[in-house]
Amino acid sequence: MILSDIQDILNLFYPNTCIGCKNHLSYNNHLLCLSCFHDLPYSYYSKQKNNPIEQIFYGKTPIKGATSLFLFQEKSILQTIIHELKYKNNKHIGLFLGKLLAFELSLNKQFLNLDYILPVPIHAKKLKQRGYNQLTKVGCSLSDELGIPFIENLLIKTGNSKTQTKKSKTDRWQNTQASFFLKDIKRFENKNILLIDDVITTGATLVGCAKELCKTKNISISIATIAHTINF
Repeated sequence: MILSDIQDILNLFYPNTCIGCKNHLSYNNHLLCLSCFHDLPYSYYSKQKNNPIEQIFYGKTPIKGATSLFLFQEKSILQTIIHELKYKNNKHIGLFLGKLLAFELSLNKQFLNLDYILPVPIHAKKLKQRGYNQLTKVGCSLSDELGIPFIENLLIKTGNSKTQTKKSKTDRWQNTQASFFLKDIKRFENKNILLIDDVITTGATLVGCAKELCKTKNISISIATIAHTINF
């Protein structure tokens, strides 16, 4: 029995379905069918100077460059993907998004010569409850693709802010001014850092992280997120 026959039998009992449309996938497709894959809302920010993500940080904290892979909208394929990553610890999604983000960054000279990849941290209490940081698999995948070390647990969150759901823009900024702390500052001196997050809305959390990183001598910070919420 050849591999394709085995896969066809497995699919009868454990059907491989598209995360987007829930239709059956052939054995050589994973996560998304071709139609849903082509419907993903790419932002193309990496090709834009002074793109909307970079503008978020103007006057707040110095960055080298910033981008976001997709435009986030509610009740979309992308929302389902992010939900699978964030709340169901779907590691295949993390691997998939890491590969896509790596390809996008490789096309932009702003993201060359990076030394380390750091994720936006979650508070220890939330990490214990959830059991994982949704950015870990994304960061590991990104690291493998770009050949850049991914470092967790050195940028930590010391304040446990409340959920951002249904908050106004002002409330979000006030709510996300939680404290961050960078361990081993010497390690990041004179380094180019890529800070990653899943979804950026107001940018308050990323600004908080960047400000803490900027306490390091001669550090350069770039920012990349999976998605940008344009309506909130």
